[in-house]
Amino acid sequence: MNHPHDPTKILEEFQQKIAAFEPEIMAAASGKVLKVGDGVAKIVGLNEVKAFELLDLDGVPALAANLERTEVGAIILGEAAAVKEGATATATGQVLSVPVGEAMIGRVINPLGEPLDGKPKPATTKFYPVERVAPGVVTREPVSVPLSTGVKIIDALIPIGRGQRELVIGDRGTGKTALALDTIINQKGEDVICIYVAIGQKEAKVARLTKELAERGAMDYTVIVNASASDPAAMLFLAPFAGVALAEYFMDQGKDVLIIYDDLSKHAVSYREVSLLLRRPPGREAYPGDVFYLHSRLLERACRRNKEHGGGSITALPIIETQAGDISAYIPTNVISITDGQIFLESDLFYQGVRPAVNAGLSVSRVGSAAQTKAMKKVAGKLKLSLAQYRELAAFAQFGSDLDEGTRRELARGARLTEILKQGQYAPVPIAKQVIIFYAAGQGFLDEVPVEKVKEYEAGLLKFIELNQPEILTAITTEKQLTSEIEEKLKQVIKDYGTL
Repeated sequence: MNHPHDPTKILEEFQQKIAAFEPEIMAAASGKVLKVGDGVAKIVGLNEVKAFELLDLDGVPALAANLERTEVGAIILGEAAAVKEGATATATGQVLSVPVGEAMIGRVINPLGEPLDGKPKPATTKFYPVERVAPGVVTREPVSVPLSTGVKIIDALIPIGRGQRELVIGDRGTGKTALALDTIINQKGEDVICIYVAIGQKEAKVARLTKELAERGAMDYTVIVNASASDPAAMLFLAPFAGVALAEYFMDQGKDVLIIYDDLSKHAVSYREVSLLLRRPPGREAYPGDVFYLHSRLLERACRRNKEHGGGSITALPIIETQAGDISAYIPTNVISITDGQIFLESDLFYQGVRPAVNAGLSVSRVGSAAQTKAMKKVAGKLKLSLAQYRELAAFAQFGSDLDEGTRRELARGARLTEILKQGQYAPVPIAKQVIIFYAAGQGFLDEVPVEKVKEYEAGLLKFIELNQPEILTAITTEKQLTSEIEEKLKQVIKDYGTL
């Protein structure tokens, strides 16, 4: 006879009860704030909530970031001081989205689409999610249409195409933002919508560049998304995603968009801050393990769509700030590996007066001459070779003074090419004018011009052609190639100018 305390019997009864148990599942749409601090809230009781879902913490918006078994970690997007322990957290059922539309053009907004320029809220009815899967490979087509920056050294040696992702990298104060602004100014009349995302910049800097763009008529096709240094880390983290969501709206209309992220170093730092506050495990340099995925999912959203899928494009110019020129650091190497090339700006060149301070040896465009017109391709090939030879010879020439005639000629031409590639800020040069001056240099017309007179010669030649043979400029612009007929005319007009 079994004893009432027989362990076998007890186990059987227990197993029967477990098998018969039917849990009652309740979808809790609201919970309580258990803990709050440093812009982050721990919430209990929210059983069903989506990643990146908007939450309402007694009137303050928050973002569900960490979904754990017993609690939800949320990033507070509004006034963090207004959230108290015990506050009611309500799930809205909406994934974080930003307002998009034509009304955003010409405006300065924050990552949530709210105006920062003192004007009324943009009249928009459409919303795009900040997180969206990048377009698949079948919907894309190769980059082949140039996006001219108006910066001679870039358009000739490191060309950018529509749909490309080209990194601008360099130390603080080497002209990264200036390069981006010149590119925006050069899009006037090119039917390209520009989005400038300022991440953790000083308010004064953003105000200054807004004024510069407005004075040059560039705000007519530009949107500025600003999450300044005084904003919470959550806003800085959201800014580039809000910017690319807006860019995707215009791309879906079949338009070409240029988006600049200034800069992703500060973005990575803001993400690290948010992740550490959410108690995510730190990795290298205390960045979370998914910091690579953070930037890859952002930059992969830049692409060129094929005609069947609307034919629009997003060209991304992410900016990364290096410390003492170290491009082998964690975040720089991450972003270099994601992008289609990099423009490396060097402090030494900047202080020598070579501006833009682009190091042509370390800079590369993985799209290459596919994103150049035939005219530019023809003159840039020779330029690239001459500059490479000049850099090599210049390194040896400093060790000895006894140089043969050929070496002296190469050094002289290289010095003149370097002078041509110098360019002032807010002075983008049209492609046709670039082709003319590179052609003149490549054909040896500048060899007899003293180095200090090269800029003067360039300005004079272009003015001379504009006044006497403007059809040459028109022909290069419309035909996009140097036909033998145009070349003959060009050669003759350069000779005529040289004899003046």
